[in-house]
Amino acid sequence: MPGLSGHDPSLVGVILTHPHLDHFGLARKVQAGVPFFVGKAAQRILREAAFFTGTGLTIEPAGHLRHREAFTLGPFTITPYLIDHSAFDSYCILVEAEEQRLLYSGDLRAHGRKPGTFHELLHDPPANVDVLIIEGTNIRPGVDGTEHAVTETDVENACVETFKATPGMVLDLFSPQNIDRLVTMYRAAIRSDRDLVLDLYAAAVASATGRETIPQAHWDRVRVYLPNSQRTRVIESGEFHRTDAVRPRRIFPEELREKAGKLVMIFRASMAREMEQVGCLEGAHAVWSMWPGYLDELSGQRLKSFLDRLGIGMTIRHASGHAAIPDLQRLVAALAPGKVVPIHSSAGDRFHEFVPGVEQHADGEWWNVA
Repeated sequence: MPGLSGHDPSLVGVILTHPHLDHFGLARKVQAGVPFFVGKAAQRILREAAFFTGTGLTIEPAGHLRHREAFTLGPFTITPYLIDHSAFDSYCILVEAEEQRLLYSGDLRAHGRKPGTFHELLHDPPANVDVLIIEGTNIRPGVDGTEHAVTETDVENACVETFKATPGMVLDLFSPQNIDRLVTMYRAAIRSDRDLVLDLYAAAVASATGRETIPQAHWDRVRVYLPNSQRTRVIESGEFHRTDAVRPRRIFPEELREKAGKLVMIFRASMAREMEQVGCLEGAHAVWSMWPGYLDELSGQRLKSFLDRLGIGMTIRHASGHAAIPDLQRLVAALAPGKVVPIHSSAGDRFHEFVPGVEQHADGEWWNVA
């Protein structure tokens, strides 16, 4: 890629559609002086991820992406469109130059907490799109195109059943950056008469959204627990304002033990031995709310071994961050592009079975829009 291995003036800028690692992972290789553009909330979320996990990104962008607000970058006119995805502050991108128009879908879906953004794109799409570069995560071997997505509301309702059936603490495993899932779990906790316990990372990401409609650490039914690893991180960095901000809402080990049956706790494998030592896991149940394939990895196997040893059952409650095939078909029909170029799929060669005008291109291949 020009501009990553060395200076190349043809790289006029980098647009980060959303704060997921597979979309910003090469950002550190971009040569100094190349401008970045990203959503304002996404920038803050990336900064928090950098502090807590080391996999985020700290940048000072040249500009922020805003819904349907066009800007100029070199010879290109760029228009972002806010979309529904499991990452907060996500966009698809219209790129225009020399009377040609290319729309990149980014990662999107129609079944999250912001389906209105998808419907707006269907009802008021950019006109005269020459090429649609579209994600197809859910176009996989073995699907027939009739599969419909599990929605965030479906996950919420299923979690209410699980939470109410659990006598002890609910151990909730999901990414703190999945803000839609945070809302889902908060709503399910309230409906089950439980408090939601965040860790400091989740509380920081929620605050980074800048939205008071997102569950925040200061809400009445929200508490904050500091795992040992995060407490150490704050001490080593000297950033004590982070713990000061949540001090009134902190929950400590003795209260975790006393109120275990009234809590839904954001949990991660690194907290396993710590929670076992706290002694709050009697009658507990785990809810896995991420891609189930992660459970087959070594970290997932270790987690299952830990839960099995303590007799803690696990239920999978998850909704994909990516559009179902019927929704991809609706998007293609609404845009009516000159051609469709598939990416982000394990079965790109199957796209033509579901949408018209497909033109496949290999990684590293340069091709003309028109």
